[in-house]
Amino acid sequence: MTIFVHERGLCESTTVGDGTRVWAFAHVLPGARIGADCNICDHVFVENDVVVGDRVTIKSGVQLWDGVRLADDVFVGPNVTFTNDPFPRSKAYPAKFPETFVGPGASLGANATILPGLAIGRDAMIGAGAVVTKDVPPHAIVVGNPARIVGYVNARDEGAASPGAAVAQPGEDTVSRVPGVSLIRMTRVDDLRGGLVAANFDGDLPFMPRRFFTIFGVPSADVRGAHAHRVCEQLLVCVQGSVRAVVDDGTHLQEFILDRPDYGLHVRPMIWGTQYRYSSDAVLLVLASHPYDAGDYIRDHEQFLREAGASGGSAAAGES
Repeated sequence: MTIFVHERGLCESTTVGDGTRVWAFAHVLPGARIGADCNICDHVFVENDVVVGDRVTIKSGVQLWDGVRLADDVFVGPNVTFTNDPFPRSKAYPAKFPETFVGPGASLGANATILPGLAIGRDAMIGAGAVVTKDVPPHAIVVGNPARIVGYVNARDEGAASPGAAVAQPGEDTVSRVPGVSLIRMTRVDDLRGGLVAANFDGDLPFMPRRFFTIFGVPSADVRGAHAHRVCEQLLVCVQGSVRAVVDDGTHLQEFILDRPDYGLHVRPMIWGTQYRYSSDAVLLVLASHPYDAGDYIRDHEQFLREAGASGGSAAAGES
């Protein structure tokens, strides 16, 4: 096994992958499992019940406590703090520490704090100093205390991770770059009496709806959706206010601002969909092609990626 341990570092684990480097004043306990080609920097402590994937970078001043699970290609910035006991008392230990999972490719900025038992999704970006108190969806960018979603990595028109990058808005020239997702324009009439939007179920819509639901009164910090459907397709129409919708077929991401009642976002089956940043007055109408079926939902993003890859299909947003 070709690993490097600095002369002032201590690696007691024998389960360490090739090419991993353990630097000065780092300490890895015997029960830890470390993957290949990892970089464990100075002054890192790794407890026993810890699993670290391949190509993980752990910067200085980080402690990985029992229950921490880091997937492949994770970046942990300087002085990131993991916790593993929601109600700690000296010399009083839980029967089992909750597991904290950080998904593949996720990055944790310097001085971020991660509460116990949370899941941070694939490719998520945790801002420096953020205090993460809830699960973080795949690709989400979160900042602040408590951490809030401010955008999605590579979901903007320019493919940029910056929250300030442009987001697709309904209009004549708006084109979806996610196969299985499209914008549908409906008839709109405005006059002195007000506005009207209309559509025939049979003919004007991409499918015959068999169910509808509305979402309203959502705190702006909360996220809805975060799942896919195997069979059901949906049409999302923001009839009042605004909401941001992120769609993902497993390969492409795009973010839309829905703020016009005459446009609907058509989402076909096997698309992962998330809605967030609801305005205080937002009312989202969702038309569905099928009655409610709990078995039609995929709520785990890694499972969605497996099913989308196996079917070769692209993939739908929804209700939670």
